Amino acid sequence: MPLNRVDPHRPFKGPHQDQPVQRRGPAPAEAKAAMIMIHGRGATAESILMLADEFFAPGVHFAAPKAFGNSWYPYSFLSPVSRNQPGLNSGLQAVYDLIAELEAEGIHKRKILLLGFSQGACLVTEFAARHPARFGGVIGLSGGLIGDSVSSDRYSGSLKETPVFLGCSNIDPHIPVERVNESARILNDLDAEVTKEIYSGMAHTVNKDEIEQVNQIIREVLSIDRSPAEEN
Repeated sequence: MPLNRVDPHRPFKGPHQDQPVQRRGPAPAEAKAAMIMIHGRGATAESILMLADEFFAPGVHFAAPKAFGNSWYPYSFLSPVSRNQPGLNSGLQAVYDLIAELEAEGIHKRKILLLGFSQGACLVTEFAARHPARFGGVIGLSGGLIGDSVSSDRYSGSLKETPVFLGCSNIDPHIPVERVNESARILNDLDAEVTKEIYSGMAHTVNKDEIEQVNQIIREVLSIDRSPAEEN
């Protein structure tokens, strides 16, 4: 089973469909922006939502979907894509569905941020590369594009200068720094505005500089007051 773009006319049905979504902040119809937060392997929607406490995000709606069994896919993100199906396609569909729901509530993609940690970072970066548009931001904390190898010829379209932040340790036991570098290059080729930070000796965690990088992207999104119809 390949890893493809979501087909809105033929939605994928897999383990992560119909799982609960945890939320914080104002209702989408009343929010100034939204952030979709994707948890890592063995974690929970509730745990990734705790990271929202670190952000200065007045008026932001936070939505965190839950992976079935607390894992989006069973093996390393460096494994062949076929080994991690149907979880991968199901996870991409879950992100797609949340974006569609938020748009239906009046939040344009330009004001939707995608954030993930670890396995969640892999899922959001892969989603953005396969469904390029002008998002409010894409944040991959300790993660990268998915597969036993990656290359630009697998992706097409434009992220239209979407701010992308990739942060990772140089000694992360799960995420090779080479894959972070490759991911940054491919996202840049898709017209993203990529900021990449490799932190010396950091554990598999989130640090204060990464929090500030995210806060900067949030501030930029909250400053947008143009008509959303401009950015389709």
